[in-house]
Amino acid sequence: MLKRNVIVLSAVMSAGLALPLAAQDTDAPTEDTTAAPEVEMIDVTGDTVIATVNGDDITMAHVVAARMTLPEQFQQLPDDVLLPGIVEQLVQQAVLGQAMGELSHRAEIRLENQRRELAANDKVDEVVSSAVTDEALQAAYDAQYADAEPTKEFSAAHILVETEDKAKELVAEIEGGGDFAELAQEHSTGPTGPNGGDLGWFSAGMMVKPFEDAVMEMEDGAVSAPIQTQFGWHVIKLNETRMKGAPTLDEVRDQLAVKIESDAVEAALKTLLDAAKIERIALEGIDPAALRDMSLLENND
Repeated sequence: MLKRNVIVLSAVMSAGLALPLAAQDTDAPTEDTTAAPEVEMIDVTGDTVIATVNGDDITMAHVVAARMTLPEQFQQLPDDVLLPGIVEQLVQQAVLGQAMGELSHRAEIRLENQRRELAANDKVDEVVSSAVTDEALQAAYDAQYADAEPTKEFSAAHILVETEDKAKELVAEIEGGGDFAELAQEHSTGPTGPNGGDLGWFSAGMMVKPFEDAVMEMEDGAVSAPIQTQFGWHVIKLNETRMKGAPTLDEVRDQLAVKIESDAVEAALKTLLDAAKIERIALEGIDPAALRDMSLLENND
């Protein structure tokens, strides 16, 4: 089910987007000779009041914050469509909220959770904003790759079939001059068949053991005898091998940045948890079905 604010915004946006189309749907174009009046542009700040509803101000900061929470389909709309749509949404929300008066107990509970979530997200943003530095990236790179030994990588292709006899027939065809890639496209039941059986580059530990063991014993350009794995029977062609050293810092920069940010948040959270006074009850005494009891959101006072 769509959230109610999304339903309201959808109606507003649909009306706004329909206007240009409706304007085009006329019997004959007419030339408008009336010059549009010049609009004085406003120097906008976050405190700029966009609308006032029964004394409650809606500022530009409220509009920007509302845009940040829009579903993806609305985020793609042009700003000149979004701006009036969001303002209208906030006006309608203000009217509806004022008509409600005091927040219900259910709404207060949800608001408390949302405040916790927003505050937590702000803290996470604060932690990660200063975590990724050139020094931190270099240290993380050195820790992970400074002692890395070159690893052997293999480029291979295979043909996967259901029976050993079929695999033997294919080996004989290849030895007789048959094209490996064409035979893979015609006979392989694996997902790489349409691509000529190409498996790309891989290293030790990335393939199932019988397959890996066979590749390790092969020479470049060789075709294996039939090899059985849990997937079926394979005919393998080893294209070439290479020794690959550690990647450059630029190649793994994004990966390292994610790890640095994650570690920083984990460390900050541990520090805060260790310093906090936390009291819990034993969850074993609570029926897990209570998680779905919506009546618990009601005020029983």
